[in-house]
Amino acid sequence: REHDPDYVLLDGTLSECDRLGDGRTDYSHKHRRHGVNVQVVTDPEGRLLWISPALPGRAHDLTAARTHRIIRICERQGVPIVADRAYIGAGSWVTTAIRRPPNGELTLTERTLNRALAHARAPVERGVARLKSWRIFRRSRCSPNRMTVIAAAVLTLERQR
Repeated sequence: REHDPDYVLLDGTLSECDRLGDGRTDYSHKHRRHGVNVQVVTDPEGRLLWISPALPGRAHDLTAARTHRIIRICERQGVPIVADRAYIGAGSWVTTAIRRPPNGELTLTERTLNRALAHARAPVERGVARLKSWRIFRRSRCSPNRMTVIAAAVLTLERQR
């Protein structure tokens, strides 16, 4: 708590596993791979603040954030969240990019806002890349059921760097 950020960045990623846990629930149709969904919370500089427990790979990012109560906790603590379009509909506490309307275009102001949000979100992408620098998150050779313990251990090691 020596460094309380003005806002946090939230993103989800698939941590690939070659072993099957629950079979169908671990399969992500988006990535066409088996794995687990891990939510990553970073500060505006990209330092990892929290890594969520692993959920089955087919879990959507917004569902995972709601399951782990990330949005509710940040709202209670008064810390706004900046996230990508996967979190549209999460509520007023989460700032996401504006979606293009069907058969329409975004205004210049909306495009400028989306560009500014993409620039602000860049550190969370670096945080996810740092997480993926651990080989266990790129290609795990253990059961998906063990990824929660592994995520907690990696977070501890990353915070000591």
